[in-house]
Order: sequence, then C-alpha cells, then structure tokens
Amino acid sequence: MRLVVARVGRAHGLRGEVSIEVRTDAPDQRFVKGAVFHVEDGSLQRSLVASGLPTTLTLTRVRDNNGTLLLAFEELTDRTSAEGMRNAVLELDLDEASDEPDAWYDHELVGLAAVDTAGEKLGEIVAVQHPGAQDLLVVRTLRGEDRLVPFVSALVPLVDIKAGHLVLDPPLGLLEDLDD
Repeated sequence: MRLVVARVGRAHGLRGEVSIEVRTDAPDQRFVKGAVFHVEDGSLQRSLVASGLPTTLTLTRVRDNNGTLLLAFEELTDRTSAEGMRNAVLELDLDEASDEPDAWYDHELVGLAAVDTAGEKLGEIVAVQHPGAQDLLVVRTLRGEDRLVPFVSALVPLVDIKAGHLVLDPPLGLLEDLDD
C-alpha cells in the first residue's frame, strides 16, 4: 500500500537538495538512504512525465538543517531540477501493519460512520486534515455539512475499524449550529 510521507518544499543549495514537509510519524524509518519514493503531482496541476520530471526518486542523503529535513536524490542533480519538484508529494510502499494500538492511517478512517455515544448516526468521515497542532476529522453530517472535529480521545473515545464506525462525544454546537 502506498502512503504519503512528505511534500517537497523549496530547493536548497545548488546540488539538487530539497526541503520537505514531513507527513509521517516515523521519519527515521521512512527517509533512509536507498529508499525509493513514488512522486505524485500534489498541487502542481501538471503531468510530471510531460514536464520531463521523474516519477520515482531514490534517496541518497538525508540531513537536518535547523529542524528541517533536507533530502538529496539520485535523479535531482541541480537546483533547477529540485525547483521543478516543489509541491510534489512523496509516497512509499508500506506494510499495513502498525505496532501502535491507537494509530490509524487516513485511508482507514475515511468512510467510517460517525456515531454518538448512544449509537445514533451523526454522519461520515470524509477526510482527515493535519494542520499542525492536532489532526482534524472532517465529518459530513446528515444534513450534508462538513464539520471539523479535533481527533482527540475526549471527543473520539472509540475507533472501531472492523465495525466500520467511530464514536464521537461532541460538545453542543460542534456538529450543529446553535440557535441564537
């Protein structure tokens, strides 16, 4: 299974290094010399192949630059090629097994029914956002409205992938508008 592990940022230096926005909980395991990443367009809105850009990248070097990971790839040898990859998304082929009991991949959560503590359906999880401080579930309510719910145990006490649902314990006003 392929999972997104990073988004390419700015080119760094003249030799093809790029900064990345890490999108994995295990960067030390994902960004190792020799790893082969599949490249997706991300927000580029163009074809990588038609632009002459590679669709796979082989990692040759990883280094930390004041808290920002810089990666060098076999296929990117100069600043121009590195700049061409900006905003591309890097994916890795990974096993589905996870060692953590309370860790889920986004694709496992999307599509789950959202139910309240009494078992009444509230909606469906349509996306997971990762803005920084905490993950957010995008819940499409029964009225068709998308609402953001912080993915914390106080609001999401139970996730049951096999049963196809998660339990939400939202405070008043989180999933519905309050009348004035």
